[in-house]
Amino acid sequence: MELFGTAGIRGGTTARVTPELAVRVGRAAGLAAVDEGDAEFVVGRDGRTTGEALASAVEAGLLSAGATVRRAGVLPTPALAYESRGRRGVMLTASHNPPTDNGLKLFVDGVEYDRTREETVEARVDRDAPPVPWDHWGTTERVEPLPRYRRAVVSYARTLGADLDGLPVAVDCGNGVGSLGTPAVLRELGATVIGLNDHVDGHFPGRESKPTPESLADLRSFVADGGFAVGVGHDGDADRVVVVDGEGEVVHEDTVVAILAAAYVRQAVADGIEEPVVVTTPNASARIDEQVIAAGGRVERVRLGALHEGIASARAAGGDVVFAAEPWKHIHTRFGGWIDGVCSAAVVARLIAAHEDGLRGLRAPVTERPYRKLSVPCPDESKRAVVSALATALPEAFPAADVDGEHGVRLEFPDASWLLVRASGTEPYVRLYAESDDVDALVEEARAIVERAVDDA
Repeated sequence: MELFGTAGIRGGTTARVTPELAVRVGRAAGLAAVDEGDAEFVVGRDGRTTGEALASAVEAGLLSAGATVRRAGVLPTPALAYESRGRRGVMLTASHNPPTDNGLKLFVDGVEYDRTREETVEARVDRDAPPVPWDHWGTTERVEPLPRYRRAVVSYARTLGADLDGLPVAVDCGNGVGSLGTPAVLRELGATVIGLNDHVDGHFPGRESKPTPESLADLRSFVADGGFAVGVGHDGDADRVVVVDGEGEVVHEDTVVAILAAAYVRQAVADGIEEPVVVTTPNASARIDEQVIAAGGRVERVRLGALHEGIASARAAGGDVVFAAEPWKHIHTRFGGWIDGVCSAAVVARLIAAHEDGLRGLRAPVTERPYRKLSVPCPDESKRAVVSALATALPEAFPAADVDGEHGVRLEFPDASWLLVRASGTEPYVRLYAESDDVDALVEEARAIVERAVDDA
């Protein structure tokens, strides 16, 4: 059984992520942890209406495996990850998915399970092992990590940027659990905060959970009309963050990464670190590389959904990783090993406060070329053959480009334009991502090559 995708287990609660599955995953994770001699878990959930039942089911599975459970209740995913330091964690969340869905995300010592640990859990779920003897079942305890987490974010954010000193910030939490984190953190840092959809409601009545330019229309209008320095939008569990400028426009996700990455690299260089490392993904813009290199660092890329693996690999090779990110998801490595939208909101706000021209000034050095992404239908069984064919066809069509075939086929051009073609890991598509001053022409030429490869497969 293949349970884990790029962000844990996720799906509908009547067919996939059911209480029955939650018990089995809890028991499998608990048994595997007992085998490793580290069987203490903190369990939390976002505000979805199905979360209480699924959390209870996971706890039952963990306890029947002999694990100890710390019940953390409703909180943002990064707060659960923070509390999993020195132990393990299970978060019941479907992140930006609709309210009909839920999911399970597993952590160990503040970091998401790697693929090896996920495969171990999957194998034990398949075996459906029975509970341990009755006198070896675990115990529970209630914990309250949220205040500690908020204090830790405030303390960490103060290491960058400047005091907020009344900085006007609008925050749209989308009725998710970011409501329990970001507004309080920003106020403690000195901002004047106005919240939208800032109460937790598992039906997400204010807008859909996924923060997009369309779903954030109210926030964008509010920011543009209200004289705010910045707007912040979260998904259902506050691991994602979207930044809105003072004119009400969404700042491109790669520009946000470039701003943060450059700030961390400059800080590290000032501290005497030679060539700090930023880890990102193949679909991330060359604007990130430009800013990191200019600040004195270098970029390494890892497959989508595996930032924690990229961090571990870079560190094993002797690199000092100062930041890691994929679109909308940021890991502040000096703070912890998890994706943290609350921390991102705090750090971005303080960087804005530190620049005399605010967010506009932070964006000014970043070259923002036109960007497009699209999907070409491709049967799952043909993906491997298609990507193999494209590894030859695309370099032949674009001989001036440098080619990286580690995560799909990525072409980098002399003018810093780039193209990535990769098979989707979850849907029957081949994805195209491109950034170029003439992006439409680049995409259309690449699309024709991909469609031919699909037809020939």
